Amino acid sequence: MGELERSIFNKHEDRSQIQDTLATEVLNGLQPEMAVEAFELCITKLPDMLVHDYSMLILCDSAGKRLVYHLVNNSHDDSVLLRCEDWGVATIGRNAASVSLETAEPAVVAFHEHGSERLANMQSCAAPIVQNGTLEAVLLIITHKKTGREQLIGGLENVKALFLCCLELAQERKRSRELTTLHESSYLDAGKRDLLFQTAKKLLSLIDVDHVLTEMIDNVKKLYPSAQVDLFLTQDKHNSKLPVKPLNFSRAGDDICTRSFMEGQLLYEMSEAGGIAGGSAVAATIAAPLTGKQGVYGVLRLGLTTDMLDSTDIQLISMLADTAGTAFENAILYEQSNLLVGELRLINEITKRLNQSLRLNEIFNFAMSELIQIFGADFCCILQLDKENERLVVQASNLPALFNEIFKMDYGFSGIVYATKEPIIISDYWTNPKVTSKLMEVTNARSLLASPIMVNGDVVGVVLVAHSKPHFFSYDNYKLLQVLSGHVGLAITNASLHAEVRRMVITDNLTGMYVRHYLDEQVSVHQKKDFCGSLILVDIDHFKRVNDTYGHQIGDKILIQVSQIMKSSIRESDIAARWGGEELAIYLPGVTIEQTVRIAERIRTRVHTETDPQVTVSCGVSEWNWQDDKISVETLFYKADMALYEAKNSGRNQIKVG
Repeated sequence: MGELERSIFNKHEDRSQIQDTLATEVLNGLQPEMAVEAFELCITKLPDMLVHDYSMLILCDSAGKRLVYHLVNNSHDDSVLLRCEDWGVATIGRNAASVSLETAEPAVVAFHEHGSERLANMQSCAAPIVQNGTLEAVLLIITHKKTGREQLIGGLENVKALFLCCLELAQERKRSRELTTLHESSYLDAGKRDLLFQTAKKLLSLIDVDHVLTEMIDNVKKLYPSAQVDLFLTQDKHNSKLPVKPLNFSRAGDDICTRSFMEGQLLYEMSEAGGIAGGSAVAATIAAPLTGKQGVYGVLRLGLTTDMLDSTDIQLISMLADTAGTAFENAILYEQSNLLVGELRLINEITKRLNQSLRLNEIFNFAMSELIQIFGADFCCILQLDKENERLVVQASNLPALFNEIFKMDYGFSGIVYATKEPIIISDYWTNPKVTSKLMEVTNARSLLASPIMVNGDVVGVVLVAHSKPHFFSYDNYKLLQVLSGHVGLAITNASLHAEVRRMVITDNLTGMYVRHYLDEQVSVHQKKDFCGSLILVDIDHFKRVNDTYGHQIGDKILIQVSQIMKSSIRESDIAARWGGEELAIYLPGVTIEQTVRIAERIRTRVHTETDPQVTVSCGVSEWNWQDDKISVETLFYKADMALYEAKNSGRNQIKVG
């Protein structure tokens, strides 16, 4: 090894030691200035819907001291908060920050649970910031709104995720600034030192990946105009104006760029200058990794002659590549933070719109259309578990042939998702179709995302999203669908609970028939849109005698038997209700009095022959039509009631028309 080579490598090793020390200083502990910078950056990127959910967002250190805050509403109560610079339990009493600092877990303290009367009309929610196993800080939300614990913690966890992303970006910016200072002081040549400084400054100000790479290559060519410059990247970032090439991992031992990438160190090789710059000097191939804190993103390769180098050039190239790697990583972090904010907005908007409806069919159809749009998919199916019949039913699909299709619980991809409770991503179904899938076969689709719809740890449905192109969906799509499926599950649960509560309100618990007020409402609705309708009032004869003779349990059994006979004797669109006690009623929309009498007779006959112990019923029948002078629910029921009274006074077990 020559003197130039020894000098180059000795200086490179010294520089590596400096960089290792610098990285250790940045990583050890959460520095207050970094935390404040990250907090202020986080505030600028918070979605509006999260900002409006709190009055004040505060960042405290591990002792509870306030580092920085963001105030949304400056009310009298909030002015009290502004004076509070210490949120430790000793200063202000119990609050979410003090609890979180003590337990290192998220905490919510509601209104009068606080240790200070100053916080009695507020809720507080806190989330700890833990680094390398040490609690470094805590994020605290103060709100006047009455909000559920899960919603508060979920919202704050979203803020925390964004804060941590911004913290990494702030740390990288600080590291970059310190590297820039280190770079500037490293050069002996004033011209190159100035160019490196300006390049680093420009690179670190850029937030677009392609602009970072373009600026780096342009400045390398300014320094070494006759050098051959190539760029090798692992990221899927391609610009036709840049000499971007793939790394050759199949020949890792022979390729200098691949070795530089895997070792994370600058490497160079010496050879005869067969055509570089047309000279006869010894040629050097230099491979410098583009390194950031989180990894190596690519390699910059230069081919030039040794007469173009001096003892500082290797340091110059290495530092330029490192600065470009840091700038590249910053740009990626910026893109990721924007993506995270976009996903948060999307999730909040979809959750809001899903919860606006309490009808299951509307929820399924809205979710289907939104998923198609979000993922750019060609096809989407949402299946719901029918637990009673052990099957999965297609409740929404943009493919008509699959709507209301029924599948066994172990069929296809939906069966796998149901059994494993895990999402699936298929890059190309055609290359290895081991699983039978009607969706993929009917549509000739090749890419697939499938995710379970989970509620309280149980699978209640499955979402399938497909596209005709292979390798269409990304891993980010895979993760996002899993999150969105959870919100669809919550909306389904809300709608199902609402439907169940409504069913309980309008249904008689003993007979399973509707209650009287629901019958009244439905008759009124039908009288506004139909041209006619009929009513049957049914009374069980001598029901008191049945109760006195056999007991009330048998009386209830008789009521159930008669109710079942009535329901099985009418159409699905007819409305059967328990009128009160042993009196039952049926409203038949659009049915004339003649048809109604025949239906009543069928019920009377069946009750007489099918009940055990045997009972009979008396029936009063009435009708209305659009030609009547007065049309009302009361008139219709009055006429039927009078007819029933006549039937009972005429010997029972008969039908009278009112």
